[in-house]
Amino acid sequence: MITTPCNPDASPQVRKVLEYLGELEGKGILTGQHTQTLAQPELARIEEITGKLPAICGFELLAYSPNIRRDTADAECLKEVDEAAGTLEKAWEWADRGGLLTFTWHWFSPLGGRSKSFYTENTDFDARKALVEGTDEHAAFCGDLDAIAELLLPFCRKNIPILWRPFHEAEGDWFWWGARGVQTARELYRFMYRYYTGKYHLNNLIWIWNSPVPEGYVGDDVCDIISRDIYPPAHRHGDFRQAYEELMEITEADKGAALAETGVIPDVDALVKSATPWLWYMTWSNDFALTEEFNGYDKLYELYHHPYAVTRDKLPVLY
Repeated sequence: MITTPCNPDASPQVRKVLEYLGELEGKGILTGQHTQTLAQPELARIEEITGKLPAICGFELLAYSPNIRRDTADAECLKEVDEAAGTLEKAWEWADRGGLLTFTWHWFSPLGGRSKSFYTENTDFDARKALVEGTDEHAAFCGDLDAIAELLLPFCRKNIPILWRPFHEAEGDWFWWGARGVQTARELYRFMYRYYTGKYHLNNLIWIWNSPVPEGYVGDDVCDIISRDIYPPAHRHGDFRQAYEELMEITEADKGAALAETGVIPDVDALVKSATPWLWYMTWSNDFALTEEFNGYDKLYELYHHPYAVTRDKLPVLY
């Protein structure tokens, strides 16, 4: 994979992570787990079953969205927001232990909306207008970017690299950023890249695009790694080769590919046999990790103890 960062001012730590991923590609896969609450029960369950922890921990920025309207939110929304509050405290703890971090942002729409307004059905926010200077939508969009930048800056000052995956699942219409088409999501991403590298100099971000649709690809100049999310049927483990090949069609550049979200963990022996070089996978939270509804504990143990899998204890010092 290409190990030169898309951001020419990227930190030495970003460069080191990308170089490590380039060396790892096809020789191993980083284990990953998403968490979305302060309690992080997913990590406790993994450690209980395997005696190990994942190399990558995913953190949720949902509760840090500036436009959470508690007055119009239902009980389910409020519970999710309250449980996710303060999760960056855990991100700092994870960084102190040398693990890799990736951030997911279920972004409540910058204007209007009700309840979980990151869902298109709960907001009339028009992402196209967010790209038009002088509109209320653009001002609100930039205001939200400013708020999250302030949360990211301390990580930057401490030289902590972050696998940054904004506007995830852009090919779908279920989130407001994809509701006006993947091309609009593409432009939102490119605007964020310019805003964060130009205004805030967030040079600790490793930029990850998350969609397998060729016409929406953001461009090699603003992307370090390509990724996609998949949710196969329960216990349908495999190498996910077809998903990999589809993803690789979006660019001729060798960006390296990740399973940024999956409901089912890969079959590590199948990965080795087919030489499908996913850089990492990240299992989603709650029942995907806390029960055997989707992944048997025997398969989890097998993966975490396989020589091809990289767990946190196997990570080199990267920052």
